[in-house]
Amino acid sequence: MFEHDEQPIPPEDNDRAHPAEPDASAQQPITSRDEADEPSGEEDPANEAERLEAKEEAEAEDPLARAQRERDEYLDLARRAQADFENYRKRAAKEAAAAGDRAKSGLVRELLPVVDNLERALDSAGEAEQHLAEGVRLVHSELIAVLERHGVEQFDPSGHQFDPAEHEALSMRDEQGAESGLVLDVVEKGYRANGGVLRPARVVVSS
Repeated sequence: MFEHDEQPIPPEDNDRAHPAEPDASAQQPITSRDEADEPSGEEDPANEAERLEAKEEAEAEDPLARAQRERDEYLDLARRAQADFENYRKRAAKEAAAAGDRAKSGLVRELLPVVDNLERALDSAGEAEQHLAEGVRLVHSELIAVLERHGVEQFDPSGHQFDPAEHEALSMRDEQGAESGLVLDVVEKGYRANGGVLRPARVVVSS
């Protein structure tokens, strides 16, 4: 048998024969800013510089300018509070006046039947009862004066055209020579207050 000398394999051939395994760390993707050595938003030099600059400006604010700014803010707040209070005062006064008008209207409505009865008594008084009628007339006059002082006005629509806004028709009657819709008789006089009708006049209308 012949003996053969073993020839060493060159390095290049050895590498080809045994290929190097890939580096696992080189294949792993970069998943965070820290692994990529990139600064985060908080560590960004530009952001840090802006914060430092804002802080320096706040610290460097002129005390007089700061006092004037705070004064203006307090004055604006005081003006708003005063305006709110003024609006509240006007609203409260308006509501109080409306409540007073409602209470007064209710009282007047309660008194109107009394006035009606006094007027009926005067209309039905005979000659022999005039001495009593005079006393009733004085009471009636005083009561009408009190109502007028409180803004209540009495009106008598006799001979006027019927107005549904101010009159309440109790009945209709044929009247020779009278045009249709004319108020013939007034059963109860009407009253106005605060620019409106407090009670419509109750009337008889021609047909």
